[in-house]
Amino acid sequence: MVAISMSAGAVARIRFAVSCLWEVVASVRVLRDPGDHAVHLPWVRRVRQPLVEAGVIESDGGLLWQLVPAPPGYLADFLTPPPANLNPDLAAELTALRATGADTVRAHLDLYPGDRTPALAALYADPPAGLRRLSEEIEAYWRIALAPHWPRLLLLLDADVTARARLLAEDGAAVLLNDLHRQVRWEGDTLVVAQRHCLAPDVADGPGLVLVPSVFVWPSVLSVSAGDAPQLAYPASGLGTRWERPNGVPDALAAVLGRGRARLLTELIGPASTTELARRSGMSPGGVSQHLTALRAAGLVVTHRRGRALLSARTDLAEALLSATA
Repeated sequence: MVAISMSAGAVARIRFAVSCLWEVVASVRVLRDPGDHAVHLPWVRRVRQPLVEAGVIESDGGLLWQLVPAPPGYLADFLTPPPANLNPDLAAELTALRATGADTVRAHLDLYPGDRTPALAALYADPPAGLRRLSEEIEAYWRIALAPHWPRLLLLLDADVTARARLLAEDGAAVLLNDLHRQVRWEGDTLVVAQRHCLAPDVADGPGLVLVPSVFVWPSVLSVSAGDAPQLAYPASGLGTRWERPNGVPDALAAVLGRGRARLLTELIGPASTTELARRSGMSPGGVSQHLTALRAAGLVVTHRRGRALLSARTDLAEALLSATA
């Protein structure tokens, strides 16, 4: 259990960010222990063998694989430098990773249990060279495991931030923090996180807490990390159907909503535009727009803007309705 006191100024500076490196680290943990992350098993089946063949995971010499243990093992905080904003950039994050000071790298490696492997010993002896090698491994991992899925994953993360930003605006920081996850609660001026291996200090001043929605951290929170900007990675909402493909429209749902609206709700496995939904469903864009208006009014869909596109996503109420009628 970790308790972090936060001043009023620190609470006022809470911000959201999206991170490629958080998804890399969290997804490696999924590969380490897929049985504890059943929702991601379809993804595991697709990527594990290509990653093994490329020598990126399950390799005795792989730094990334050795630095990211199965839960609840300690995870070095230098692997996830504070993300800058809501526009994740793997290259920029790897630049920040490579800039980690040698003393920080060694201090975090000292927290790993047991004897160091040759790869970790080399990283300890020469952190700049080791971090360059680690960056190359992460780039290879990203190309195989995450890049093909990233556009859809990013839409999901954006939708979560939009919904939670509205919650913050309407109900305040306390309600937002207590809504993040069952392991997280806000009590008085303290953020309590049921999480091991956390180095987070009190946040009296500075940039405040960074909230990072993640696809792969489910079903837990991953970490509150130490540093100038402590971070909390939490599961983004709507992941239960992230890897699913629509398998027909439940008759019970169609009877309540009408087949057209039920079809659109079923197709919304992730945030999508009106044009994309029209393509998938065979409806006209005008028909899709009318159905989405009705679904929004019923609290089953939310719509937000990303760049020039308007993207619709299912709400938690819609997820529950689909589960009940499936």
